[in-house]
Amino acid sequence: MLLALLLIPVIGAALVFAWKSPMAKYLALIIALLEMALSFFILSGLDFIPTVNDPQLQYQIITPESSFLKTSLHLGIDGLSMLFILLTTILTAIITLSSFSQSVRYKNTFYGLVLLMQFGLIGVFTSLDGLLFYAFWEITLIPIWFICGIWGQEDQKIRFTTKFFVYTFVGSLLMLGGLIYAYTHAASFALLDLYHADLNTPQQILVFWLIFAAFAVKLPLFPFHTWQPDTYTYAPTEGSMLLSGIMLKMAVFGLVRYLLPITPAAIIGLSGKIVLTFALIGVVYGALISIVKNDIKRIITYSSLSHVGLIVAGIFASTLLTLNKEFSTEGAEGAMVQCFAHGINVVGLFYCADILYRRFKTRDIRQMGGLAKVAPTFAILFLIIVFGAMAVPLTNGFIGEFILLKSIFDYNTTAVVIAGLTIILCAVYMLRMYGKAMFGEGDKMVMANSKDLNGVEFSVLASLGVFVILLGLFPNSIFEMVRSSLEFIFISMNRIN
Repeated sequence: MLLALLLIPVIGAALVFAWKSPMAKYLALIIALLEMALSFFILSGLDFIPTVNDPQLQYQIITPESSFLKTSLHLGIDGLSMLFILLTTILTAIITLSSFSQSVRYKNTFYGLVLLMQFGLIGVFTSLDGLLFYAFWEITLIPIWFICGIWGQEDQKIRFTTKFFVYTFVGSLLMLGGLIYAYTHAASFALLDLYHADLNTPQQILVFWLIFAAFAVKLPLFPFHTWQPDTYTYAPTEGSMLLSGIMLKMAVFGLVRYLLPITPAAIIGLSGKIVLTFALIGVVYGALISIVKNDIKRIITYSSLSHVGLIVAGIFASTLLTLNKEFSTEGAEGAMVQCFAHGINVVGLFYCADILYRRFKTRDIRQMGGLAKVAPTFAILFLIIVFGAMAVPLTNGFIGEFILLKSIFDYNTTAVVIAGLTIILCAVYMLRMYGKAMFGEGDKMVMANSKDLNGVEFSVLASLGVFVILLGLFPNSIFEMVRSSLEFIFISMNRIN
């Protein structure tokens, strides 16, 4: 099953690349839907019985270890990886469908790159070997660079995409250096061997910052975010969705799966507090910038920076509590729920921004407005996604944000006051954006020629809206999925005590 999960997008990408036809998009969608169906089938066969001494790895692929590098092709699925696989397959199918409502040049190349990127993402989330994790991490960079560079929206797209590539590639090289250094003090590159690498505190601090550099850039986390605004803004809508909806989740996954259990001594010291501080600054900084921006894609971009800051703050608050002998996986569990919710919400927001751009021919919310009168279905679905992003009760964003704030409160009351500003600030910039886009004066000519959602637009937004509501009503399925994996990881951290 795992082998099929990896091979379907690769074989599909090859077929789509070879089929130079406008119909290639339908083949790409069929492959994406098949991959999504397979991921749900695998989910149905997984066992999430809580256990603290077993990583509960299932559907594994293991090849003999190389005697030269002590690395192997070792992949497997547990509850943590399953969550991100589901997010990847669901959003890849939705993103593929979303592109049907607009003209895409070089269709077979575009859809082939999307499927190739899906292959890399699945590889990242199933890798159980440090070197293999790095290899798949780098694979994902190639298709997204082409997607943003070729199908970007502005004349300077190459410059912005190259900046993103350089930032990410340099961060990845630093991560490789950190993994190799840990490997020299471990039995092999195998994940569990890296967990038990014989590193003293100064060595762990070095490894922490080398590996963290890649994750901080990819998230991105303040102040490593300077590539993000231009790249997200000028990337094609599908590129913005892939970057914000799925790719940044690789870094969250890497933080939890690799960084925390390999370098606990570094985190309990100054390093963990520095990252927590960066995250809290990012929560407020991103929100304040979103409030004053008028470009709708930049508003969504900086809102993502703010939400990611809260996710990282919750993870590190929970980690610091555990390392200080107050065992708690609450913050990490809340972060996983919020990762899934953020992926759904930010993809929906970028797609709504694309719909508005195609109607008004501008990204400036001051030049929009009045669309709610002629497109009531769009107004309702857009509002549902906005409510999810605002963490309104009974939407997907509420329970994760609540648990993240509780975890931060348990760690430090001053920190939660800063983090809690997200509740107020997010409501300000989201309602401002929605109000101006949907209820402003608008252009009468645009209003006269505008219609409600077409079939593709409705299918995409309705699908995302269903996830916003269902995950808000039934979040326990995610908690049950990730809890045993997180308990094993957090117990592995406690070896320093």
